Order: sequence, then structure tokens, then C-alpha cells
Amino acid sequence: MTYWRHAPVGPLGGMVAIQRRALVLNQNYEPLNVCSVRRAVVLVFRGKAEILEIGAEQLRGVGDARFDTPSVIRLQHFVRRPIPQPRLTRREVFARDGNHCQYCGRRADLTLDHVMPRHRGGPHTWENLVAACRSCNHRKGGRTPDEANMTLARRPRRPSSHPAELFAMHLKRYREWTPFISGWRRKPDRSAAAAS
Repeated sequence: MTYWRHAPVGPLGGMVAIQRRALVLNQNYEPLNVCSVRRAVVLVFRGKAEILEIGAEQLRGVGDARFDTPSVIRLQHFVRRPIPQPRLTRREVFARDGNHCQYCGRRADLTLDHVMPRHRGGPHTWENLVAACRSCNHRKGGRTPDEANMTLARRPRRPSSHPAELFAMHLKRYREWTPFISGWRRKPDRSAAAAS
């Protein structure tokens, strides 16, 4: 069982870090998800996980006690789960497109645009949705980009389910996660190899 050591107050006075997030790894070090520090602390204290990396900020305890915050934890038992697939939501489409209009590159007032309009049989899929500013979406109207004489910055695609892409949005704030995310390589799919 892993316990925290009392840590001295840091140079910045020891910030309360309950808003921080923690990366959860499976027993085989596969990145599973991101949880709150509170949840990570509970998993560690119950003996269900161990701490691999400690965050820079500290939690305040009773009195003058300070506790290191877990930044990366590894579960003690293997968890079987299907390969995660990114959900098709506005937020995820905007994230895939870097919060930029795919026609003019602006970042303000974004909407979703169906490349092939829905009324002409265009599906509501990753491959047919892009982020577009309100003016470009209005200018395009119910036409295709070619008919509206507009070009896409890049062709829309389904995001990868590789952990490096699923958790990439967190890497700017939590640099200590990088080796655990980019270093993970999923084993090749045997059924795909057998089919070829």
C-alpha cells in the first residue's frame, strides 16, 4: 500500500490542487482515462492503485499537513475494456479542427458544418462534419464547398483512438504524462493481420 509523505510547503506557499487531474493507467501501463485528483487519492488509499508520478502542487491537510498530489497512477489489477472511440460531439469536432474555421481559419463564433449538406443526403459523421465560423457557414449555405467556391483547410476524418491523440489536450498542462501517453503502443490487431 502506498502512503503519502508529509511534504514541506513549496516556494509558492503550497497551492490547493484539488482541481488538478490525474492520468489513470491500467496494470500494463495502458492509459485508461483521466480522473480528478480526489478520485486518484481514493484509489491509492484503498490500495487499488499506486502513484507513479507526483504533481507539482500539493493538497492541504489538517493543520500544517501537506500531501503530494498524484499525477499518474497505475491500477493494481488489470481492467478489460473495449478500445475507446471518440464521441461525435460539437466539442470533439472543434477540438479535432483545432478550434479553427476549416474554410477561413478564424477562431471566433464557430458552428458545425456538414460538408455534404444533410438535405442532400450528407450523413452526420466525422467524415462529413467540420468546424466553420458563422459567416462561412452562412456563405456556404446548402451547397458543397466546390459549389460555393470554398476550399477546406483539410479533409475531415475520424480522430484516432490512440492514447497519444485521446489525451493530447492534457499534455500542455501535465507534461509529466508525456512518457506514459506517447510511449504506449497498442499491440497490432491480429484479426486485421489474419485477414490480409
